[in-house]
Amino acid sequence: MTPNSESPTPSGSTATSNSEAPSSHAEPSSEARLPEAQAAPSEEIIRTEGLKKVYPGAEGQDDLTAVDGLDLLVHKGEIFGLLGPNGAGKTTTVGMLTTRVIPTAGKAFVGGVDVVAEPARAKHRIGVVNQANTLDRSLTVSENLYFHARYFGMNAKAANAATEEALERFKLVGRRKSEVRTLSGGMGRRLMVARAIMHRPAVLFLDEPTAGLDPQSRLALWDIVGELHDDGQTILLTTHYMEEADRFCNRVAIIDHGQILALDTPAKLKESADVRHDSASAAKAKLAQLRALARVAEGEKLDDALQLADDDSPGESTGDGDAFEGVTLESVFIELTGRDLRE
Repeated sequence: MTPNSESPTPSGSTATSNSEAPSSHAEPSSEARLPEAQAAPSEEIIRTEGLKKVYPGAEGQDDLTAVDGLDLLVHKGEIFGLLGPNGAGKTTTVGMLTTRVIPTAGKAFVGGVDVVAEPARAKHRIGVVNQANTLDRSLTVSENLYFHARYFGMNAKAANAATEEALERFKLVGRRKSEVRTLSGGMGRRLMVARAIMHRPAVLFLDEPTAGLDPQSRLALWDIVGELHDDGQTILLTTHYMEEADRFCNRVAIIDHGQILALDTPAKLKESADVRHDSASAAKAKLAQLRALARVAEGEKLDDALQLADDDSPGESTGDGDAFEGVTLESVFIELTGRDLRE
């Protein structure tokens, strides 16, 4: 493709974008490493104030409050997880932050821009990777990247350079001329992430990024997310994989019925969980049953996570301040949101 003059930046498109085309891009590290939970920086990048969304009910039905007065603060450079059961308000919250859903009340700011008052400008601050494949199936892999860059203000030369770098970084060089419908699920998801960050957004939104991927593709995608995080990219993700949120997120918010039930680092959420004592009691009862059946004299390891000592054995440790390895982020999640199935 031949270079030409810089195309105008869109003012009202629904695609994600950034107002400035990058003149250069950071090189990926030679050895990708996954992010580790760390103290979140203090500079805010996302802020909501009393954010609310009410969907009118059908005739004879009550209105549905999807998000109910949400106050949220996400710091620059962190990976922030938004967790909740189906229908909790996650998708609606992300929809409002990415200008796709108009709030009923409240305010939302991304990168310092009011997403309600200035939706077109806000689109320059965000990159979105939906769970559904949103790639242009009429274009090849490289064309999906190139035209995204052109659409958001890069001239032809810069767009070509950015495309080549993205293909290399996301391990898609060999598929540059492939039609996107021929890509595997993992390749398609990597291409969507590559496209979403072509314009260097302030925040990358990932909606269930590893859903439906095989273990190898999940690891490969998290390697890439780790590199982006190392480069300072702010990431807000929704996921149902609790072990991913536990391992990779700096902080997580558990929401249900449109409200935040808990917000902290995964470690602190587990430390403060009320499920600790209930789980310990249940585990001891189970251990007692095992002893009665198998005459177990010493501690047994249960569910690959919990180890207890016999009540009469030396070294017993059951005090309230003792560490309890059986508490997971998933058990905290269930304790807060309940066990009932959600449609």
